Amino acid sequence: MEFDFIREHVNPDKTTKIVLLVLDGLGGLPMNPGGLTELEAASTPNLDALAAQSICGLHEPVETGITPGSGPAHLGLFGYDPIKYQIGRGVLSALGIGFDLQEADVAARGNFCTLDAEGRVADRRAGRISTEKSEELIGLLDQIELPNVEIFLEPVKDYRVLLVLRGENLGGDLSDTDPQETGVPPLEPQSRSPSSDETGRLVEEFLNQTREVLADQKPANMILLRGFSKLPDWPTLPQIYRLKAAAIAVYPMYRGVARLVGMEPLESDGTLDGEFKTLEEHWEDFDYFFVHVKPTDSAGEDGDFERKVKYIEETDAQIPRLLDLEPDVLIVTGDHSTPAKMKYHSWHPVPVLLWSKYCRPDGVKVFGERACISGGLGPRIPVIDLMPLAMAHARRLEKFGA
Repeated sequence: MEFDFIREHVNPDKTTKIVLLVLDGLGGLPMNPGGLTELEAASTPNLDALAAQSICGLHEPVETGITPGSGPAHLGLFGYDPIKYQIGRGVLSALGIGFDLQEADVAARGNFCTLDAEGRVADRRAGRISTEKSEELIGLLDQIELPNVEIFLEPVKDYRVLLVLRGENLGGDLSDTDPQETGVPPLEPQSRSPSSDETGRLVEEFLNQTREVLADQKPANMILLRGFSKLPDWPTLPQIYRLKAAAIAVYPMYRGVARLVGMEPLESDGTLDGEFKTLEEHWEDFDYFFVHVKPTDSAGEDGDFERKVKYIEETDAQIPRLLDLEPDVLIVTGDHSTPAKMKYHSWHPVPVLLWSKYCRPDGVKVFGERACISGGLGPRIPVIDLMPLAMAHARRLEKFGA
């Protein structure tokens, strides 16, 4: 739905509340033929009861067969066409840690990684080193200098770092150096437009110096970069939907994408209980809450089926606290699928339920992939349709026409 069209039909006087609960990487696959997915294997009495009162389905994060990254997957949940509104993870990482990103800056998300003796990627995350270790390595890299450019290298979380280049006439149209697999060398940064040629040369020089400085370090002896980008000028949720929106997310990248679209990130203690406590404490302050649960995705990427099941069950146990707040609309879903069987994001549609006292229950009795495929939202609802549906069920959209 076009933003200008929906903006014309928003009722600014409504005070109803919407909650979007995202279990990152929720969708899964059976580990063995005839088995259950992680969501189906989990004991989720609260989500099952909620599904029985909801309209359910499976949403398509981007397009059929396309595996989404976390940035576009979340933008789609917020109503932004992820193909039209494209942004690299660099900007999202910068905004997520509160970095003062300027219009001319080029930002990239980095992973400290491990290269073997032949220069091939042995571990894309360097054993998931701590934030403290990343800070130590960043200190070593402070000696790197590039001509006519200011370099900012900041810790994000664990092995993740942020690289920002600040100077004149920089371009962000560069390819990733992260090959997204092990056993191969890092990729060379490639400019995809003439305006980024010089920036590509600067990044190449930065990486050459990084390799030299970190050569004797273990386990992290190199950086992989992806998501080169510059700050875009997009309409925000407050402008489009006239919502005062908040984000409760632990990981900086998700705080960044929320900030990009006009949400206010709220602080929590980093635990699941703490996230729901933050929701309770700020319930009267906002119209729209995005609550993000990360560990389900991490477990899927690690191939740990049972741990992903455990995190789904822990989230299910928090549902009564959320319902006690009496939201007008509650959507529970994931941004994409991360099956433990694949250890990576996948293209599979994602289970979703939408609860409201105005929804039309569809007969789905449990919250899982097989059940939701027959739900009233359909087996492949475009993800960008969820936000207008949330607004409608919150009675925040006016009638169209006479």
